[in-house]
Amino acid sequence: MTPFLKPDFIRPVAIGAAIFAALAFLPSLVDSYYMSLAISVVSFAVLATAWSMFSGPTRYISLATVVFFGIGAYTVAVLGEVMAFPLVLLCAGLAGTVVALLVGFSTLRLAGVYFVIFTFGLTELVRQVVSWYEVNVTREMGRYVFLDITQNDIYWQLLALFAVLLLTGFVLGRSRLGFALRIIGEDETVAKHCGIDVTRVKVALFVLSALFMTLTGAIIAPRWTYIDPVIAFNPMLSFQVVIMALLGGPRRLLGPLLGVIPLTLLFEVLTASFPNHFSILLGCVFMVIVYLLPGGVVGLYEKYRAPKKRTLSTDTETTRKSEEKTA
Repeated sequence: MTPFLKPDFIRPVAIGAAIFAALAFLPSLVDSYYMSLAISVVSFAVLATAWSMFSGPTRYISLATVVFFGIGAYTVAVLGEVMAFPLVLLCAGLAGTVVALLVGFSTLRLAGVYFVIFTFGLTELVRQVVSWYEVNVTREMGRYVFLDITQNDIYWQLLALFAVLLLTGFVLGRSRLGFALRIIGEDETVAKHCGIDVTRVKVALFVLSALFMTLTGAIIAPRWTYIDPVIAFNPMLSFQVVIMALLGGPRRLLGPLLGVIPLTLLFEVLTASFPNHFSILLGCVFMVIVYLLPGGVVGLYEKYRAPKKRTLSTDTETTRKSEEKTA
């Protein structure tokens, strides 16, 4: 029996399909405000999970999320009125893939703080390049997006994208590529001695992660009627995604979701109540999470669950030995 026909694979996939089918009916149950909030939750869920797909196993902290998100959004702004939307999504995905390949092969030999600095600088570089092009070539800054795509359509597209992402991550975790990534995350030197092409594996996962980020930006672009480089390439988005993933736990597939839901609601309140101090408050949230929950909610759960498991196994072993002596 192939791995994909085993009960431990079919059962979670069937449960997930049922949950997503139920979530598809949400637009008929809530008003426009809660629908907008749901779109924010699902979009951040895709971004945080895609970020964790690469950064979780490899432990590379990437701040380039908004680069690919912005590429997707700007592709829709440029091509949205001249091409069918599915073709626009295809073009956005291709553009994000090409950029991810260039970035991956040129930077994934870096590690630690050097990779973090490069990805942060890449965001500013791309934003400045797009701004220069708009000002000097098109002679105008920003573009209007007028597409016949409703809020419900955006929600359903993001929900479908999230379902595909979770299925991809689930399959990846059971594949040789996923096993290779876990070895790389533990020790790249050991991975190389095991015959793993470390650079190629990291680039493959980086490109896959970037593809989902790009498509998220493309799908959500019609939500805005106006897009400019400052909006599309706002570096704050990258930090929000990292915070959400770290709070939930980037080492597990559903871990980021545990950070996305509460922090999306918190950011909604902070943006509405303290719009001029949002960046400061975001920094405070970041420091609290890193200091108190370095492994995220999932890591905290596993930390306190492991001693109980050891205690139970010890008690079982002790009982077994006592019974053997008695016998």
